[in-house]
Amino acid sequence: MKLPAKGELKTLAALVILSATLGMGTPVAVAADMSHGADNFYKSDKVNSSTVKFKNIYGMEVTGTLFTPKNMEEGKKYDALIVGHPFAAVRQQAANLYATKMAEAGFVALSFDQSFWGESAGTPRGAVLPDVYAENFSAAVDFLGTRAFVDREKIGVIGICGSGGFAIAATKIDPRIKALATVSMYDMGEYFRTGLDHERTVDMRNKDLAIAAEQRYKTVESGQPVYGPGQNDPVFIEGKESNDFYQTERGKVASNDRRSTPATYAKFMNFHPFIDIESISPRPILFVVGDAAPSRTYTDTAYKMAAEPKELVEIKGANRIDLYDRTELIPWDKLISFFNTNLKTNK
Repeated sequence: MKLPAKGELKTLAALVILSATLGMGTPVAVAADMSHGADNFYKSDKVNSSTVKFKNIYGMEVTGTLFTPKNMEEGKKYDALIVGHPFAAVRQQAANLYATKMAEAGFVALSFDQSFWGESAGTPRGAVLPDVYAENFSAAVDFLGTRAFVDREKIGVIGICGSGGFAIAATKIDPRIKALATVSMYDMGEYFRTGLDHERTVDMRNKDLAIAAEQRYKTVESGQPVYGPGQNDPVFIEGKESNDFYQTERGKVASNDRRSTPATYAKFMNFHPFIDIESISPRPILFVVGDAAPSRTYTDTAYKMAAEPKELVEIKGANRIDLYDRTELIPWDKLISFFNTNLKTNK
């Protein structure tokens, strides 16, 4: 595995800092903040879980966890939900928590690792390919819709952080997704094009693209992917909010170094999930966002562009990552009622 030179990393900052750094504050390593019921690794005695594997339309194996209520009735078909994890995370970070809670409420729920991450297939590891990220939501629909205990007409999606954008991209072109909720959504394409506050200039973007292109040559010449820093490298700059989740016992998963390939980050420049978002109508969208999240601009933009039916729920005092795992802040009742109402299978 080859790493870029130290000086090169400074220029590559916009390409390699990962979603963990997105717009957040001062680097720090402190004890985990477990306030507001932080419980990323929550387990329920009311839910069964099992590892499952399925393939996307390109033949890539996707690994997930299927959560089912323990009191399932034989012969009954259940509403189902797919939960997507934050970008550069794995399903054990936020997605499994949401899937478990929704299974407690009577849904069949599936979390999965995106291609190139976690236990799912794809090389180079840590690669960016938004089209495949979106495709994997449709592949998850394929899987759920062919289970005897799932009503294939009653499948919804929850996309957390970066997966909110990928889920929107999938829902626009897959009418089998009947209802969509995003939580702390991040538009990864817009972030890499213009930043959080449109601070990224055309010159900055062009420089990043030139460096990413050069990394492709280096990959070919060395025969190995060129990787950016991982979360445990001193040069990896983490904001306090993300550091508290990803690098402490609150949310750290030892197998996920979150190391990325800078050459592939250029793919985000062509990712525009909100274009044609109105085409999702008449299927409903629920947008959940913390009012203290600097990234809420993406949710606000998507909400304005989306057609009815749509709903915006703001969580007072919550930042982006608070809604990954702080169970006292996440609006479980709203999520449950949204899908119960809009999937409409009798329970």
